[in-house]
Amino acid sequence: MSPARPVTIVGGGLAGLSLGLALRRLDLDVDLHEAGTYPRHRVCGEFIAGLDAWTRSRLGLDPFLADALRHEEVAWHHRDRLVRRQILPEPALALSRQVLDARLARAFRAAGGRLHERSRITAPGRAEGWVFAHGRRRGRSGWLGLKVHVRNLPLAAGLELHLGDGAYVGLCALPGGEVNVSGLFLQRPGLTPARGDVLGAYLHAAGLGRLARRLADAETDPDSRCAVAGLGFTPAGATPGQLALGDAWAMIPPFTGNGMAMAFQSAALATPALAAWARRTSSWSQTTADVHRALNRHFRLRLNAARALHAWLLRPARQRWLAWAARAGLLPLRPLYHTLH
Repeated sequence: MSPARPVTIVGGGLAGLSLGLALRRLDLDVDLHEAGTYPRHRVCGEFIAGLDAWTRSRLGLDPFLADALRHEEVAWHHRDRLVRRQILPEPALALSRQVLDARLARAFRAAGGRLHERSRITAPGRAEGWVFAHGRRRGRSGWLGLKVHVRNLPLAAGLELHLGDGAYVGLCALPGGEVNVSGLFLQRPGLTPARGDVLGAYLHAAGLGRLARRLADAETDPDSRCAVAGLGFTPAGATPGQLALGDAWAMIPPFTGNGMAMAFQSAALATPALAAWARRTSSWSQTTADVHRALNRHFRLRLNAARALHAWLLRPARQRWLAWAARAGLLPLRPLYHTLH
């Protein structure tokens, strides 16, 4: 019998690490290349909504999420005004990416996977056996993502979402008393932050002055500050012959809280097809076709719905309409939740 083919994963985020660990549990040969190191902070909302039991079971995720906080309520704000409290159909799980990624990396190594940190690698011309899970696709765009952890910040609910002019910002309580603050902003080239406070400057420019003042009174973890630009929300797709997962395949607008769940779900969907290729029972073209077909079938509706709603969350006139509808109880929040997750 011929030996199994090795799998090479580019990107050590949630999709790459959970896929590598799942393949190692099937006794397959896996190399994983991560450009950074662990532990590290990433721009991320750090709450997981819509993670189904099938994915948790297939990837063996429960031990890694055992101490995650469970949030059942979201407080929606328009500008500086609370407009609606929403009880989630199912709890969202909150856990720092710094902690979660490091746990998965340790487990992958313990399972016999070869993890190469500080490794930027270029795929060969024929990328058979290569999986691209290197995060958000970058390009020309007007979006800026900012994130920081703070302490001593009281919240109206375990999750807060704030809508501003060309911006929305999520606050998420984390284990240990920290709060993750992450936001998506339309870039403002003429903005000059005072004392290097980029987040505060963007909050004030978006009409979120009260939130900026709340953060100014909190205790900031300076090591947690991070930013990412050039974010793209283009339709899902992949280079022919290449297999992409997670945000490298398609990035859902972050207000949904579904990005982390989608990373895990894409890894779970890809595992059987990749295992078949590694064991020489499937061709690479068939493997990539099977995986991308499964991704499209599983995510297309929620991606299209999220992109349509995304524009409404950023434009002031539409935000005012949404705020009025929310206060009047006219928004179908539960059906929207199930469509987006």
